[in-house]
Amino acid sequence: MNWLLVIVGGMIGAPLRYLTDRTVQARHDTTFPWGTFTVNIAGCLVLGLLIGAVTAHAASSQVLLFLGTGLCGTLTTYSTFSYETLRLVHDGARFYAAANVLASVVAGLGAAFIGTALAQALWG
Repeated sequence: MNWLLVIVGGMIGAPLRYLTDRTVQARHDTTFPWGTFTVNIAGCLVLGLLIGAVTAHAASSQVLLFLGTGLCGTLTTYSTFSYETLRLVHDGARFYAAANVLASVVAGLGAAFIGTALAQALWG
């Protein structure tokens, strides 16, 4: 039954990722991949919150499978991040490529930390 939780979460996360990416990117007139950046940071925040909730016994492992593995697994995208970074390099936008890598790693780790800290404050 765990596989079904992952599938249903993925069925929600994949279109959410696409729609969020397109909505965010349409609002920015730049080569920087703001849509992918947004979904990846949001996913890190949600996953950090979920891990904190599970650790504090405020959420079950089934919730983690559904939201963490299913939803966040399809909401976030390392492959698109990599592709867009390489595309920026290829197009000569090396500053944006470096900024994408640095900002994504720092903001992603920061969002995960904030999520776990928030969970600790709520349920710890």
